[in-house]
Amino acid sequence: MTSDAAPTPMMAQYIEIKAANPDCLLFYRMGDFYELFFEDAAEASRALGITLTKRGKHLGEDIPMAGVPIHAADDYLQKLIALGHRVAVCEQLEDPAEAKKRGAKSVVKRDVVRLITPGTITEEALLEPGRANYLMTLTRIGGGEAPDYALAWADLSTGIFRTSAVGADGIEAEIAAVEPSEIVVADTLFHDPAFAPRLKRFGRAVRPEPQAFFDGATAEARICRFFDVATLEGLGRFSRAELSAAAALIAYLGKTQLAAKPMLERPVQVSAGTIMEIDPATRFSLELTRTLSGKRQGSLLSTIDRTVTGAGARLLAARLAAPLTDVAAISARQDAVAFFVDEPELRRGLRKALAGLPDCERALSRLALGRAGPRDLSAVRDCLAAALAVGEMLPEDLPAEMAACRLAILALPRDLAQTLASHLADPAPALKRDGGFVREGAIAALDEARALGENSRRVIAELEARYVAETGIRGLRIKYNNVLGYFVETNEANAKVLMAGENAATFSHRQTMANAMRFSTEELSGLESRIAGAVSEALAIELACFDDLGAAILDASEALRAGAEALAVLDVSSGLAEMAVEAGWTRPLVDDSLAFVIEGGRHPVVEAALKAGSGEPFVANDCDLSPRNGGGSKGDGGKGSIWLLTGPNMGGKSTFLRQNAIIAVLAQIGAFVPAAKARIGVVDRLFSRVGASDDLAEGRSTFMVEMVETAAILNQAGERALVILDEIGRGTATYDGLSLAFATVEHLHEANRCRALFATHFHEMTALAKKLSRISNATMRVKEYKGEVIFLHEVTAGVADRSYGIQVAKLAGLPASVVARARHVLAELERGGSQARRTAFIDDLPLFSAALNRQEKEPEAAAASAAEKDASAKLVEAIAALDPDALSPKAALEELYRLKTLAKTQ
Repeated sequence: MTSDAAPTPMMAQYIEIKAANPDCLLFYRMGDFYELFFEDAAEASRALGITLTKRGKHLGEDIPMAGVPIHAADDYLQKLIALGHRVAVCEQLEDPAEAKKRGAKSVVKRDVVRLITPGTITEEALLEPGRANYLMTLTRIGGGEAPDYALAWADLSTGIFRTSAVGADGIEAEIAAVEPSEIVVADTLFHDPAFAPRLKRFGRAVRPEPQAFFDGATAEARICRFFDVATLEGLGRFSRAELSAAAALIAYLGKTQLAAKPMLERPVQVSAGTIMEIDPATRFSLELTRTLSGKRQGSLLSTIDRTVTGAGARLLAARLAAPLTDVAAISARQDAVAFFVDEPELRRGLRKALAGLPDCERALSRLALGRAGPRDLSAVRDCLAAALAVGEMLPEDLPAEMAACRLAILALPRDLAQTLASHLADPAPALKRDGGFVREGAIAALDEARALGENSRRVIAELEARYVAETGIRGLRIKYNNVLGYFVETNEANAKVLMAGENAATFSHRQTMANAMRFSTEELSGLESRIAGAVSEALAIELACFDDLGAAILDASEALRAGAEALAVLDVSSGLAEMAVEAGWTRPLVDDSLAFVIEGGRHPVVEAALKAGSGEPFVANDCDLSPRNGGGSKGDGGKGSIWLLTGPNMGGKSTFLRQNAIIAVLAQIGAFVPAAKARIGVVDRLFSRVGASDDLAEGRSTFMVEMVETAAILNQAGERALVILDEIGRGTATYDGLSLAFATVEHLHEANRCRALFATHFHEMTALAKKLSRISNATMRVKEYKGEVIFLHEVTAGVADRSYGIQVAKLAGLPASVVARARHVLAELERGGSQARRTAFIDDLPLFSAALNRQEKEPEAAAASAAEKDASAKLVEAIAALDPDALSPKAALEELYRLKTLAKTQ
């Protein structure tokens, strides 16, 4: 092709479709492959590690091409989506044979049928079973100093749909709680220089879309059209910002799903104050769902997860992300867990019935989108059967949450369960086009068509035997290929028999080969047509059955979804009960007070790690941050207490701080807790500032991050908050840090008036307990034995006598000379005296104490070396003086002992 030549019809079609989807990698269907061209091919080659080839030319240049087989497309899509790419799937919309009817050079009709983005995937192979896959929209309504913000999020694979009005300072916290895979914002907000830095931290998950998607004036009408309702009054009272966010989400789904309509539940409003607010830094610090390294293994979620279904695992994760603040709702969940704790046989039977169930919620979603296969029908069938079996297990007298589950299960359509069971075969194929998913005996016409297709070998063999008998040609064979279909084949010598006499009227010559000749007969052609028709007829019957069963399932989708949710609730409740029994957890009392009393509390993750590793028991500790009842000048006004916790590093301070925050979270998701006893007044906001980290991307040092997080706590914590702070002020000069720590504790006491744990190495701060009414001192116990420090990991009232930093450094493996020098310097500094004396001592310290020690030891080392050399020389001289040939055996033995004695003196 020359540089000015027009592109081929196929390439012209590709360029046109690509131009309509410039921000996506275009998967262009060609036969059994999805092909990519130009820059898409180069990008896919880099991302997937596939070969980059070429196909033809465009504007005088080779056209890069890369492709993936359709049967393996899901694996490649998973990699691309994980890297943040969007993929436009372009399918063939007609059979190539139809295109040829328009002319030899006609191009098969193709078009994009779907855009695949991180937040809109539904394929089972691309989704994590235990993790929701949320698409989120963020909107801003109004300008000025106080605009309104709202979020909407949905899981396309399950149909969950939520909205929330949110303050400007709570946006990051809400997003962190949901953990969306994709966040869609208006392009005006995305490019707003004042707001863009807040989106930057979410990286490639954020995607700008036209402002028209977020138009508040048309939002209500768009939502009404989607849900086919005349008004939204029956759905709830949503703010204008919430409607804008919800409508934008629906618009984005329309753009990505094209003709397919997702099966979303009607939006549910998450009201402010109904869940415990946890900011991103606190989630990160407490490792609720991910460890500090980003892994699920080792997080609180992985430690407590005893669910046996994907839906149950997702529900548990959702509960852990959003602990409740309503005492009645918390108690209802606790009642369900307690019921299963007290009913071990029922718990085991239920978990056995649920174990390994396929994901009904996601199967329903794929059916609604037209992407389902036979295995999705089987998933619904199996979940229906399991649900009905579970319904038989559950007694009538149940706690409220479980009673609701039982009612949802009893409302499931039993006739649909019977229809699916009688029609679907096992195991089901992955694709409906393969057929074979309808059970034998379910449809008479299908059985007849299958019989002819399946018996074709027998029928052909019988016909072949008859032809051999009639012609007398023992080497005659009936064969098949894709070009001729069925044909009769024999060698050239025998072919003459078929072309002579009466045989000539029966056998028609088709093809001459080098060593054989091929014939056809009217009977064989007719049989071939019937066999081919039977196979096609059988598949057509199965596909019609698939459509009928799918329609019946979608007609009952509301009841099926409710039943699936009920199974998930039962899975979570029984799983938490299993955890409680297994680890010896207890039911906490959660009320509307400001109490916070933990007796024998433990850190669940650390305890599990100890059990799995060394087998050592975890040292349990008490914590009481409840209001005191003292009077007079020491009265606390009924507000929560603050503990100042001192003690050495490695003593367990951070673990103690975190475990109490985690116990509060577990209590408010309705779980039992790792403690002997617990009473917790509802915590509305949880703050954790534990551990050191920087933010290089934002140009913030470790100390700056510490101050930003501390500022957020001091500006937002109220009296119902629980705050845990560790080592505030350690990242700057001693007096600056001490001053900041003092001021922070005073602010928590006087302004925030919240319950708090404050760990510090500034022992001077312990004096605050004598001046501020709600402050108590506590310390981590240690014991010294023969110069070694032993960490007891016990919390007790009082103040640490020192920090034991040098002992910890010794345990870490610092060189002995460094440890010894540090002890010497510490002793000098601790002698006291004026600041001038300490400064003079520091000025006199050598720059390299290790070098000084080496210089002091050099004379001793030289003398020792000289003595060793002298002794060695004497030994060498004694050996050289020996004459072995002149020695008798006895004399040789005596000389050997003499040399041995001489060697010992060295």
